[in-house]
Amino acid sequence: MNEVPLIEIDHLTKRFGALTAVDALDLHVRAGEVYGLLGPNGAGKTTAIRSLMGFINPSRGRVRVLDGQPRDLDIRRRVGYVGGDVTFERNLRVQTLLTWYARLRGGPSWAEINELCEQLSLDPSRKIGQLSTGNRQKVAIVQAFMHEPDVLVLDEPTSGLDPLLQRSVLGLVRQRREDGAGVLFSSHLLPEVEDIADRIGILRRGVLVREDTIANIREIARQRLELRFADDIPEGLFDGVDGISSLEITGRTAHIVVDGSVAPLIDTVAGHGVERVVTHDEDLEDIFFGYYQDPDDEPAADRAVPGGPATHGQDSEVA
Repeated sequence: MNEVPLIEIDHLTKRFGALTAVDALDLHVRAGEVYGLLGPNGAGKTTAIRSLMGFINPSRGRVRVLDGQPRDLDIRRRVGYVGGDVTFERNLRVQTLLTWYARLRGGPSWAEINELCEQLSLDPSRKIGQLSTGNRQKVAIVQAFMHEPDVLVLDEPTSGLDPLLQRSVLGLVRQRREDGAGVLFSSHLLPEVEDIADRIGILRRGVLVREDTIANIREIARQRLELRFADDIPEGLFDGVDGISSLEITGRTAHIVVDGSVAPLIDTVAGHGVERVVTHDEDLEDIFFGYYQDPDDEPAADRAVPGGPATHGQDSEVA
C-alpha cells in the first residue's frame, strides 16, 4: 500500500463569519482504501469536501490530493467527484456533456462511457433538463467514474437512487478500490458506509469525534440476543459472564445485551439446550448515534452564533 496518502487533510478549519463549520480536521485516505465520512446533516461533511476539492478556501490548514494541489488541472484529471448538489447545463444532452468531460481528461472513448450509462440505465440522448433528480445523479456518477480516476471524492453519491442502483454504485466504488484508488465516501446513511468503508470518521459540529476501522468498531459493538432454551434456564447461568450489560429472563427465553464479543456467552450456554438464537441488528447504530447525539446540546434551531442569527439555516456550505 502506498505510504503517501492520496488524500491529505491536515488541521483543516473553515469558518463562515462567527460559525466554525469544520474545526481542525485531520483525515488521510490511502491507496486501495474507502474512507467513510459519517455525520448527520449539518456536521460539516460537505464543507470539508468542498475545501478538499479547492472550491472554497480553508480558513486554516492544508489539503492535498495525489501529493499536489487540488486546483492543478493535471491533478483534477485524475480525480472523480460527485457533489452533494448536482447542477449541470440544462440544455445540453447527456452525451454532449459526458463527451466534453472525456475530452478534458484525455479519454475515455464513447463506447466505454456508453457502457457505464447502460449499466446505470441512463439514456444519453436526453437533455439534462428533461431528467429526473435520480437520473441527473446518474450523470454525475458516470462523469466521476468513466475515466477510472486514482481518487474518488463522493458526497452522498447514491442520493435519489433506488436500492438496486445504489448497489450498482457501491459495486463501482469497490472496483476502483480493487484497482488501487483512494475513495472518500461521505454519507449520513450508516448501512451504506458500513457496507463499503474500510475506515470511518464521524463528524459532529465540524469536529472529528471518532476514527476507526469498521472491523474494530464491530469488535466493540453492542449486540442484542434472544436465547430460547428447551428447558428451564438454570439459576445463575449468566452470573459473571463477560460483556453482558443487560439480562432479562422470561420463561425459557433470555433477552441479553452484550457489549463486544459474544464468545464468553456462547461458551457459557453451550450444552444447556439452546434451541434458537435470535439477533437484533442494532449494534453499530448504537455506537454511531451515541456520537451523533449530545445530551447537553440544545436543538440546532435554538443555538445562536454569538453576535449573529441562529446557526440553523446558515449558508448551505455548512453541510
